[in-house]
Amino acid sequence: MQKKALKVNPKDNVIVALVDLIAGETIIVDQHEYKIVKNTQAKHKFVTEDLSEGDKIYMYGIIVGKAVTQIAKGELITTENVKHQSAKVEKKTATTAWSAPNVDKWKNKTFSGYHREDGQVGTENVWLFFPLVFCENRNIEILKDIFEKELLVEKTSKHQLLLRSLINNSTEDEVDNLNEESSKVFKNIEVKFITHQGGCGGIRQDAEALGRLLAGYVKNPNVAGATVLSLGCQNLQVQIFKDALAKISPDNKKPIIVYEQQKSGTVDEMLNGIIKDSYEAIKKANEIKRQPAPLSKLVLGLECGGSDGFSGISANPVLGQLSDIMAAIGGSTLLSEFPELCGVEQELVNRCVHEKDAERFLQLMKDFEASVVAAGSGFDMNPSPGNIKDGLITDAMKSAGAAKKGGSSPIQDVLDYTEYIQKPGLNLLCTPGNDVECTTALVSSGSNIVLFTTGLGTPTGNPVVPVIKIASNTALVEKMPDIIDFNTGGIISGDKTINEVADELLEHIIKIASGEIKTKAQILNQNDFIPWKRGVSL
Repeated sequence: MQKKALKVNPKDNVIVALVDLIAGETIIVDQHEYKIVKNTQAKHKFVTEDLSEGDKIYMYGIIVGKAVTQIAKGELITTENVKHQSAKVEKKTATTAWSAPNVDKWKNKTFSGYHREDGQVGTENVWLFFPLVFCENRNIEILKDIFEKELLVEKTSKHQLLLRSLINNSTEDEVDNLNEESSKVFKNIEVKFITHQGGCGGIRQDAEALGRLLAGYVKNPNVAGATVLSLGCQNLQVQIFKDALAKISPDNKKPIIVYEQQKSGTVDEMLNGIIKDSYEAIKKANEIKRQPAPLSKLVLGLECGGSDGFSGISANPVLGQLSDIMAAIGGSTLLSEFPELCGVEQELVNRCVHEKDAERFLQLMKDFEASVVAAGSGFDMNPSPGNIKDGLITDAMKSAGAAKKGGSSPIQDVLDYTEYIQKPGLNLLCTPGNDVECTTALVSSGSNIVLFTTGLGTPTGNPVVPVIKIASNTALVEKMPDIIDFNTGGIISGDKTINEVADELLEHIIKIASGEIKTKAQILNQNDFIPWKRGVSL
């Protein structure tokens, strides 16, 4: 029988409703009775005791808010009676002990990936086209159209078939019979295309950051090589990009084809050269084949978006358990979204192996929040209307649940935006909470798989790396099966444990990393790419 409510931590003075609760009913949680004061929807919280104005709200064992009015025992907390508050953190105060999970069943497991000369292993084999400046977006789009039409003959989409049937006054089945089946010219290589709005017109620091971001994409193990387009006069000069790549990959062996329009004559002449050179390079990259690799070669990016009141007790803890497994077998994870770590800083700094990393994390958080305040906002504005509607009413509450993706293992390194992962184990990566900006950054820092938890549903994908959508609840899977890859809702219903679901998820990851199955984002051709613009336009 499913529990009606859950107290996450013994220190908490709020309880999560696992099902809709009716005003007046009495429920029992941990042998204590609570009479529900108001109708409380699943995912929302009620208090365990009478609270006065100014009293602190605790969840996950930490401060996540404060009462701004009196709240009666059993009463629902809302944005009207609770506001954001988090504990102040100045420095590392302790060293957190860690007990690694038993990973005997995973030690000799492998996935089938693409081995690179620098020792990394890709879960995909991608030839990437991208511009250094937005002025070249049109040429990228022309190349995209040319290469996709010739290298991949795709079955026409059902939506296009619908329109075709209406135009021809025929049935969809009749039109479908005339449609060609998919056939790829090259079996071992994907050709992907990136466009963006950066590279010039803003502060030089943003152009340099974009250069580092794109260099990270070339360095990413899923990329076999790249075709790079430059106009010539932009802030992000070719040499800046090359210097950024040389810094993170000094012995780069991947083929990089660079064309600069202002040195190439007409567009036709440039495109002819690009097509010939790129085709030969793509043909050679197609010769690379999958081979077995240990799971320690996986670099998992950890992210959440469209979170709900269940994310922090189902999907995110599953990623936390998975992160701990990866740390124990020598693999790597990247925990991102710094605005969603507000309120849990003390736990995280205490988990940092090195004092300098603890100090750096706090400084990055302080600088990030200062820039947000300077723009007239604050981290407390992070929860979206959808978050709030589904039970995440303060940033600290959202953060406490989001941080569960990082498990409990020691933090080996702290990285700023565009820095590339260097150490196995859990790493912190400074990114915004914005879904696509975060995913874009995780890939640039070396993730070869991104794990994306969601309670409300989001279609985010990436052109280079598989993005696995992990639902916090079964209702979402049933409502949006076209974008969700994996369900952790069995934890909420009480049918499965976090450890059981984490093991199932890792088996699923291995299949995706080996190319046995595609993610829903890949099937939908969801190739999102948005750099984090930290400065202003000039």
